[in-house]
Amino acid sequence: MLVIIGVCCAPISPIGGGPDQAVSWASGSAPISGGASMGQIMRGVNLRQDLVPRGRHGRKVYRPMTPRFITIHSTQNWTANAWQHSQALKNGALRAPKRKGGNRIGYLIWHFTVDDKVALQHMPTTEQGEHADFDGPGNRYSIGIEMCEHRGSNLGATIDRTAKLAAYLMIKHGIPLRNVVPHYHWPRRGAKPPNKNCPHFLLENGRPGRKWRTFLARVDSHYRQMRL
Repeated sequence: MLVIIGVCCAPISPIGGGPDQAVSWASGSAPISGGASMGQIMRGVNLRQDLVPRGRHGRKVYRPMTPRFITIHSTQNWTANAWQHSQALKNGALRAPKRKGGNRIGYLIWHFTVDDKVALQHMPTTEQGEHADFDGPGNRYSIGIEMCEHRGSNLGATIDRTAKLAAYLMIKHGIPLRNVVPHYHWPRRGAKPPNKNCPHFLLENGRPGRKWRTFLARVDSHYRQMRL
């Protein structure tokens, strides 16, 4: 469990994915088609941008990526909301675990953190993060979304906001539902157990089951509404 000291961050305009100068999904300039449902659902996501500066910490090395998967995580941190996790990433407070051969980045970083009020973007969806499986395909080809579970928050609202964001990213990047996966999906070489129980509250006995299928059904429902 990570303990992160809270700070206050000012909200900024909602954005989609892509480079640091990403366009707003609401601006009409994003390369996505969709009807009124798209705007209604994305307003509920409350998507904001709070990027780790390029060249620092988890973005110290530029690693381009064409995303093929969306990986869903849980923070397992009961002390911090999305803004506090974002500040920790920008401060370089979250170190990547050491492994044989070293770590090229040295810091954890993922693309989005979601809580019951907001979804924050930390890096472009066209850059590789450090959140899943060291040098494996989970990091090389997937967008990482962390769900907060801090005390007093509404976990159901966080899960639904995450499902909406995942549906949006599926449309933006042409990712099929079968490629929306839990962190568990990516074995970590040298770790015991290799498949992490994450997101633990959407798994059963440490493995995907009914709860995960229910989550995917929710993602698919939002996806279909956005495509109307």
